[in-house]
Order: sequence, then structure tokens, then C-alpha cells
Amino acid sequence: MTLAFAMDWLNLLFRWAHLIVGIGWIGTSFYFIALDLSLRKREQMKEGVAGTAWEVHGGGFYHVEKYLVAPKELPDDLIWYKWEAYLTWVTGFALLVVQYYVNASAYLIDPSVLQMTPGEAVLISVASLGAGWLIYDRLCKSPIGRNTPLLAVCVFALIMGASYLFTHVYSGRGAFIHVGAFIGTIMAVNVFGIIIPNQKKIAASLLAGEAPDPALGAMGKQRSVHNNYLTLPVLVMMVSNHYPLLTSHPHSWILVALILLMGGMVRHFFNRHEAGDEFARFWWALPAAAVGLLIAVIMTAPKDFSSSERVADATVVAMTRQHCVMCHAAVPTHEGFEEAPKGIHLENVDELRRYADLIMQQAVQADTMPLGNETGMTDEERATLGAWITQQK
Repeated sequence: MTLAFAMDWLNLLFRWAHLIVGIGWIGTSFYFIALDLSLRKREQMKEGVAGTAWEVHGGGFYHVEKYLVAPKELPDDLIWYKWEAYLTWVTGFALLVVQYYVNASAYLIDPSVLQMTPGEAVLISVASLGAGWLIYDRLCKSPIGRNTPLLAVCVFALIMGASYLFTHVYSGRGAFIHVGAFIGTIMAVNVFGIIIPNQKKIAASLLAGEAPDPALGAMGKQRSVHNNYLTLPVLVMMVSNHYPLLTSHPHSWILVALILLMGGMVRHFFNRHEAGDEFARFWWALPAAAVGLLIAVIMTAPKDFSSSERVADATVVAMTRQHCVMCHAAVPTHEGFEEAPKGIHLENVDELRRYADLIMQQAVQADTMPLGNETGMTDEERATLGAWITQQK
């Protein structure tokens, strides 16, 4: 069993697990925010209850109560929603290691962006993820944290600063996945470091016959809301490596800003709708998201590579043999692949014509291929390849 074969299986298993636990985390996050916003005060409620909600699902009716702090007594079978968040981060980081750390030269480092060793790339990654949480946590606990609009601006600025750093350190793919990991780390540690510990402190106070500190619940609620608004943007970052139109843009950090705004606006619309607010108070959120989408579409519009000069087939075949065939061949010579990625072979003119659209997307409109630009493909060569593909249409 070769290393490449073993790494492929690890990649698949970690990705599968990441999707499963991630769906669980996102589902509980969306559900509890919606539940919290749908609570209503009733004429008859138990002491300490802030509101209740009636729900129907799967043929059954449910009556849910939320306490201002917690009831005087807690049952032994109290359910804690935490492992979905923990395992999402653990499997995500494992996937980051298998996909990007182990293959740093191909997926993480782009010499045209910054020359560095794989060890330096990994060190920057780990340090930036830890620093992001520390800065975010200090902002939330500072006086800024008591001013929600100001805190939102500061957190947005923090993520944008990280995005600018990543896009000037890593490859396009590496940069976007690190923005996702940066946000995901903040969200996961919110659960691990704030929400669950605060809930445990509240429970301990109740068991000791003491009045719990309301600030603990308020802090947990704040971080939970942050996680809710960050969920949609982080999902785009996590699948961004499939979309070079995002990752290869020369100012991709601006696209990150637009994604944050779009995701936040969509989440705000649904949150306020679920809270029962008047439509006139939140209708603007979806048009604002649409404006952000329009700007992103305009920014990523494809370039025109048409040329009056004909490009010979032999020129393109020679170019792809130098830059592509080491991976995309019946028998790849690249040490990282035993089979051609996605089963795509680019060894002759017919195969190049067959996959012309993909080549245009990955190697001409974007610089995603060759991986890490290991072969040093130039902008002039990409333009020549683009002109040849345009001629085929």
C-alpha cells in the first residue's frame, strides 16, 4: 500500500465524517436560534420561564420552555449539544492536515505569491488560527463587546485582515480554505471555551443552591448568535477549492468580504422572519445580499482570450506535456498521484479538446493548475492556451 493510496482513503474518510458532524452542528445551531426567536410569553408559565413554543414535527406535537437562567433542579438525563461542534473542528483540522499540510508544496504554497518551505507554511497556519481566536475573544470580552454594532464591525475587520494575510501568503485554494478554518476555529472554540463551560457553571451553581450569574448565559447567547451569522459564509469557504473563479481572483480577499456580507444578510433575514418581526424592518437584507452577489459576479467575469493569430496544436501539446501530463496521464509520474486526478488524461489533442472547458476554467481563467504551479507555467503560456481553446469553439 503506497502513501498516496493511504492518504486518499484518509482524505475521503475525514471528509465524510466532517460532512456528517458538520450537518449535525449546523442543524442544531439553526434550530436553536429559530427556537429561541420563536418563543412567546403565555398567560400561564412556570416560575422562571422566559417563553414557550409549540411545534409540530413527524406527526407529534412538542411544547418547549426556555428558562431565564435555569430551573431550580436539573434532571440527570440533561442533553448537551456539544460534540457536533467539537467533532466538526477535529475532522476539519484532520482534513486540513491530510489535504494541505501533507501536500503543502502542491496545495498550500504558490511560489508566485510567497516563497517558503512547507514547515513555514504549516507554522503560519497553526499560529494564525490560534491568534484569530485570541483576538476575537478579547474583543468580545472588552467594552467593545457590549456594543453589538461596533463588535460586528471589529469582527468583520478581523476576518478581513486574516483574509488579506492569507491571500498574500498562500495559494488561492490555500488562502480560502484558511479563511474557512479561521472562522470555523472561532465558532468551535466559542462552543468549547465559552458556551459549554458557562452552561456547566450555571448548572453547578444550581446544584449548590446558589443563584447563577446571568452574565454567563448572556455571554453564551452572544457567541451562539455569532456562530449563527458566520455559518453561511464559512460553508462557502469550505467548498471554495472547487471554484477557481473565487480562489484565483487577484483580489480574492474582497470576495471574502462580499461572501461575509451576503451570508450575514441572508441569515439576518431568516432570523428576523423567525422572530416574527414586521417585514418592513428586515426586507432590505435580501436585496443587500443580491447587490453583493452582483458585485461578486462582475468581479469574477471571465477574461477574453480570443486572438487573431492561430495557435498550432503542436504548440499546445508541447505545453501540456511540460505542465500537465506529469499528473494527467494514464501513468502519472508525479509522486503524489497513482491515477490521474478525476480520471482526466491530457496526453493528446483529442483529450485536450474533450476537456477544453475544464482546462479553460482551471488553468487559463484561473491559475489553479498546475498544482502549486510547480512547473512554473507563465501568464503568457496560459494566454496562448486560452487562445487555442477559443479557436476550438
